[in-house]
Amino acid sequence: MSNLHRSGLHQRSSMFRRLMTLPIRHAQQAIGSLGGLWRTPFTTVMTIFVLGISLALPATLHLFIKNAEQVSEQWDSASQITLFLKLSTSEKSAQNLVKRIGLDNDVAEVKYISAEQALKEFKVLSGFGQSLEYLDKNPLPATVLVTPTQRASQAEAANDLLAKLSNEREVDQGKLDLEWLTRLEAMTRLIEDIVIGVALLLCLSVVLIVGNTIRLAILNEKDAIAIMKLVGATDSFIQRPFLYSGIWYGIFGGILSCITVTILAWYLGYAINDLSELYQSNFQLVGLNGSEALMLIVFAITLALVGSYISVNQHIKDIEPNAD
Repeated sequence: MSNLHRSGLHQRSSMFRRLMTLPIRHAQQAIGSLGGLWRTPFTTVMTIFVLGISLALPATLHLFIKNAEQVSEQWDSASQITLFLKLSTSEKSAQNLVKRIGLDNDVAEVKYISAEQALKEFKVLSGFGQSLEYLDKNPLPATVLVTPTQRASQAEAANDLLAKLSNEREVDQGKLDLEWLTRLEAMTRLIEDIVIGVALLLCLSVVLIVGNTIRLAILNEKDAIAIMKLVGATDSFIQRPFLYSGIWYGIFGGILSCITVTILAWYLGYAINDLSELYQSNFQLVGLNGSEALMLIVFAITLALVGSYISVNQHIKDIEPNAD
C-alpha cells in the first residue's frame, strides 16, 4: 500500500509540475515565434500591412455608418409635422386641438401659430407688408407644428402620426416631407449591406493571406519539423509557434488598422467641419472609441489565428521524418 501511495503521490507531483511549467513553455514559444517574425522582416511587414489595410476598409465604412446614424438622429429629432387648420376654426377650438395633440404619446412638442401671427411673420419675411394691408381678410390659416418623439420620427411611424393627426376635425391639411427620411434610411441600409459584403470578403482574404504566410513558414522549416518528429515531438508542440505567429500577425495588423482608421477620421474631420459650418451645424466626425478599437484588434487576432490554424493543421501533419 505504501508503494502504491508513493506512486500516486509521484504521479500527482509530476502532473502538477507539468501544469506549472505549461505557461512558461507557452510564453517561451510565443516569444520565440516573435523572434521568428523578426528574422523575416520583409514578409512580416508586408503581411501586417496587407492585414491592417484589409481590416481598415470595413472599419472605416462602419465609422461612416455610425456618424450617419448620429446625423439621422439629429435630423429625426428636428422633423416636424405641419397642420394647417380650417379657416373656420375658432381660437378656442384650436387651443383644444393643441391640448389633445400634446397628450399623444408619440408627440414630443406642440407649437401653435395663430392666423394673425402667421400673417405678421409673412409680412416681415415676404417684403409685401404694405400690399397686404389692402386685403379684406386674413388668407392664412392657423397652423400647428408638431414635433414627434424620437421613436415616432422614423419614416413609417411619422407617416402614421401624420395620418392620425390629419383626421382631426379642425385640421384642413397636414404636411410632412417624408422623402428625405425615406432616402436617408435607404442609403443607410445600403451602406450597411455594402459593409457586410465587403467585410466578409476582406475577412476571407485575411484568413487566406495569413494561412499562406504560415504555410510558407512551415515549408521553410520542413527539415527541422521532420527532425523534431523524429525525436518524439508531438504535433501540438510543433504547431504552437506557428499559431503564436498568427496571433502576432493579428495583434500588429489590428493595431495598424486602428491607426489607419484614426488617421482617416482625423483627416476627413477637417473637411467635414468646413462643410458643416456652411450649413451652420456643429457636427463633428466621431472616430473609433476604445471598445471599438479593442474589438477590432480582437477580431484581427481571431481571423489570423483561424488562418494559421487551418494552415498548420493541414501541412504539419503531412510532414514525416521519412518524407524524403
